[in-house]
Amino acid sequence: RQPRQSGQSRRRRRWRSQSTGARPMMQARGFTLIEVMIALFIAAVMFAIGYGALNQALRDRDGLNASQQRVTEIQRGMRVVAQDLAQIIARPARDIEGAGELQPAVLAAGSDNTLLTFSRAGWSNPAGVQRPAEQRVRYRFIDGALVRHHWLSLDPALNSEPRERVLFTRVKSVEVRFLDPASRTWRTEWPSALATAGPVAPMNVDELLRTRPMAIEFSVVLEDWGRLVRVFEIPT
Repeated sequence: RQPRQSGQSRRRRRWRSQSTGARPMMQARGFTLIEVMIALFIAAVMFAIGYGALNQALRDRDGLNASQQRVTEIQRGMRVVAQDLAQIIARPARDIEGAGELQPAVLAAGSDNTLLTFSRAGWSNPAGVQRPAEQRVRYRFIDGALVRHHWLSLDPALNSEPRERVLFTRVKSVEVRFLDPASRTWRTEWPSALATAGPVAPMNVDELLRTRPMAIEFSVVLEDWGRLVRVFEIPT
C-alpha cells in the first residue's frame, strides 16, 4: 500500500509543478511594441479618412446652401422686376431731385447709373396704411448690384429720400431696351431724345409724356450665372 501511495503522490506533485509552471507564461503574454504601433497607425489612418470625409461633407453642404441662397435671390429679384413692369401706368411724376418739373411716366435717359424710372400702381397695402397705391420706382446699377429705389408717393417732397432694396448682387452689367409701338423697333432710351431734352412744364404735358413702350427687355449679366434675359409685355 505504501509504494502505491508514493507513486500517486509523485504523479500529483509532477502535475502541480507542470501546471504552476504554465501559469506565468500565460499571464506574461501581451501586445508587443510593433503590434501597438501598427494598431495606432491603423487608427490614425481611419481617423484621417473619417475627418476628410466629414470635412468634405461640410464643404458640400455649405456650397449647396450658398447655391440655394443664390437661386432664391435671383428668383426673388426677377419676381420683383416682373411685378413692377406689369404695373406700369401712364402717369407722369415730379422730378424730386431737380426743380420739380414733370418727368415722363417711363424714363430712361442713359444718364449716370440710373437705368430706368417709372410710375407703377398696384402697391399692396395689407396693413391699411394711409398712403396711395401708386409709387415712383427707379432702378440703378451701383457697385456691382442692381438696386431698386421707390418713394411713398408719385409726387413726394423735393429731395426726399427713397427706400432702397438690392435686387441682384455680383452683377457685371445691366441693359434695358424698349419696344417702340410706333416704329416696332428696339431703343435704349425712352421716350425719344427730343422729348427728354430740357425740362417739361406741367402745362405742356401731352401724350408723349404718357407714352409707354409695348415691351421692355431686361438683360442682366451675373458673374456666376452669365446673362439672364427677360422680355416683359407692358399693359396698355
